[in-house]
Amino acid sequence: MGRLTTHVLDTAHGCPGQGIVVHLWRIDGNDRTLIVETVTNDDGRCDGPVLEGADFTVGTYELSFGAGAYYQARGVDLPEPKFLDTVIIRFGVSSPDEHYHVPLLISPFSYSTYRGS
Repeated sequence: MGRLTTHVLDTAHGCPGQGIVVHLWRIDGNDRTLIVETVTNDDGRCDGPVLEGADFTVGTYELSFGAGAYYQARGVDLPEPKFLDTVIIRFGVSSPDEHYHVPLLISPFSYSTYRGS
């Protein structure tokens, strides 16, 4: 059974990104539909798959992460406007029977991602 998972690593502090609001959107042309809203746990992960089973279909998706709010809550001195506020990763699912793991590595001024396992 295919599924989508994610986690956040705070590379600026060398720890999991705890308490980060994550939204999953389905993209269809110019339409953007919210599918899931969740929050990362103490390990920087969601408590379960963000999407799985029959709901996990071929298509284009976006994961959005509340990075700015996370760093603000940590007391990091950020400029206004924040350089990174909401980090959006748009990706495609071509094989919904597979596991798609989309992690986010963040700092207040950079981020990276990859398709993990």
